Amino acid sequence: MDIPFLQETLLALLKGLPLTINLAVLSLLGGGLLALGLNLLRQTRVGSYFARLYVWLFRGTPLLIQIFMIYYGLGSLPAVRESVLWPLLRDPYWCGLLALILNDAAYTSEILRGGLNAVSRQSLEAARVCGMPSHKVFTRITLPIAIRQALPAYSNEMISMLKSTSLVSTISLMEMTGIADSIVSSTFRALEVFLSAAAIYLLLSMLVSKGVSVLERRLSPYYFGAR
Repeated sequence: MDIPFLQETLLALLKGLPLTINLAVLSLLGGGLLALGLNLLRQTRVGSYFARLYVWLFRGTPLLIQIFMIYYGLGSLPAVRESVLWPLLRDPYWCGLLALILNDAAYTSEILRGGLNAVSRQSLEAARVCGMPSHKVFTRITLPIAIRQALPAYSNEMISMLKSTSLVSTISLMEMTGIADSIVSSTFRALEVFLSAAAIYLLLSMLVSKGVSVLERRLSPYYFGAR
């Protein structure tokens, strides 16, 4: 195996790492906020139908098709091209980020819904007996417990979204996978290049997993201390 070539490839791939991390972090933040909004909508009769339809639509279709629909599909509509949003929707970065956010929100909302359902009724009743207002019950009791309960499942979504950023290379974004594809096109050495890319993604996934594990221990020291 050509070690100098591998070193050059790794250095080239690392140039796309900032964009990969940027897309992953922003999509998780945007998707998390949107997922919280979807769960709030579930508390209303009309909003519940919309939230369930949204989750069904974005979980039931491939992310790659969603990226193509936003990047290629919306651009084919005259109303979109003539709107104030066109400067953003013609940019592959914003289209890719939008698709990642919308897709992440569907999965995160279900994870968060499971965490919200895990909050015991006794905890909520105790907070209300103490005279705590409804918004403080949500922010100080419901949401922290729900996040703790959903954290193990959400770590899988974080890793999944990190790997899903590779799909934006199909709309010309030069993150790590896009750079890897361009190197393969010029060198025809697919094995070494994609192995290098896979090693970087694997390392990132391990770091995320380790970070979530540390956070989980800090949030529940009584649980892990008893083991």
